[in-house]
Amino acid sequence: MPARAQRTVDEHRAEILAAIPAPEAVTVPLRDAGGYTLAAAARARVDGPAFDSSAMDGFAVHAADAALASREAPARLRVVADLPAGSGSDPALGPGEAARIMTGAAVPTDADAVVPLEHTIGGLDHTGEVEIVRRPALGANIRRAGEDVRAGAEILPAGVRLGTLQLAALASAGVTEVEVAARPRVAVISTGSELAPAGHALTRGHIPESNVPLLAGLAEQAGAIVVHTATVPDEVPALERALAAAGSARADVVITSGGVGPGAYEVVRIALDGPLSFVTVAMRPGRPQGFGRLPSGQLAFGLPGTPVGAAVSFEVFVRPALLALQGRAELQRPVLRLPAAVGWDARSGFRRYVPVAIDPSAAWAVRPAASDGHSSVVLATTDGFAVIPPDTVVRPGDLVDTILLGGLL
Repeated sequence: MPARAQRTVDEHRAEILAAIPAPEAVTVPLRDAGGYTLAAAARARVDGPAFDSSAMDGFAVHAADAALASREAPARLRVVADLPAGSGSDPALGPGEAARIMTGAAVPTDADAVVPLEHTIGGLDHTGEVEIVRRPALGANIRRAGEDVRAGAEILPAGVRLGTLQLAALASAGVTEVEVAARPRVAVISTGSELAPAGHALTRGHIPESNVPLLAGLAEQAGAIVVHTATVPDEVPALERALAAAGSARADVVITSGGVGPGAYEVVRIALDGPLSFVTVAMRPGRPQGFGRLPSGQLAFGLPGTPVGAAVSFEVFVRPALLALQGRAELQRPVLRLPAAVGWDARSGFRRYVPVAIDPSAAWAVRPAASDGHSSVVLATTDGFAVIPPDTVVRPGDLVDTILLGGLL
């Protein structure tokens, strides 16, 4: 077995991203586009607003008819029409005439201002006449056609993930379908003869399997579709069968956990050395890593088997790759410099990724989520990963680069 090369985190991530192909674009109805990433800019199909509309409940008027209005000397106008939102009417307004109008209704062509109800006496309960007690400015409370957006204008650029707010904005601009990147299809295979399925009684030497739900969930959060999962012992034929099943499920990406270290029973390294390059990365946790392309064409990641190491490795290497496969403009999560709530010794000679809990009520201070940082249960209270340079001692109050995980922003 050749000696394992060592590289930096940035070098390994750069090699991975250089291997990512351009995303495949597909067109989907807007109603089905949630979670997808735009492959092309989305443009408005209609003006927004599509017509001059009222920004207030009130009365559409000629501004000149109420130019001298005050509470002491109200302007009295005759109400000749009623315009609820959705009305297609365009009533004529002669001198001294007004139309009661609701928010969002089309403003009559003859009107050049809308007086809100609070600037009137009588308001909604008028009896054919309204009294205006404040002079309206020309164009007051009228949203002009196209003032928000013009048909053909870009609403969102390529590379943006479509969430609820983005979908609502596109719908308001008349968009009915969008060109998006196809979501990558992912298979997750957890290896280890020590792994017992969830709920099974544990015998000596066995531990509960947790990497499949961990990595499958993280892949789905990154926009992927998980098409196959498996847990296999440290046996090459079992791994080969799981890989064949991933191919039958038309997975684009295969993520394995465990079996990538220098030990005697490292089944992923034994079975896939050649198609995958196995390296050590100057980081903890997550030093042993594998990456490459399987003979079947799938991109493959070999991650370490400890849940914390697998979670950190996914965050640092797999998640950016899955986002790149979707053409995402931003491949990294937000990183904030947050104060350390306590001191801790992170000296190791490697870049450390420390699971931390964040206290928003205490200046967003961070503290290790567990005393040793290696317990799998630490993930339950992890809000982010503190990124500590090699040979660093963190003191209380020191600012620490922290990758924010979901839910805090």
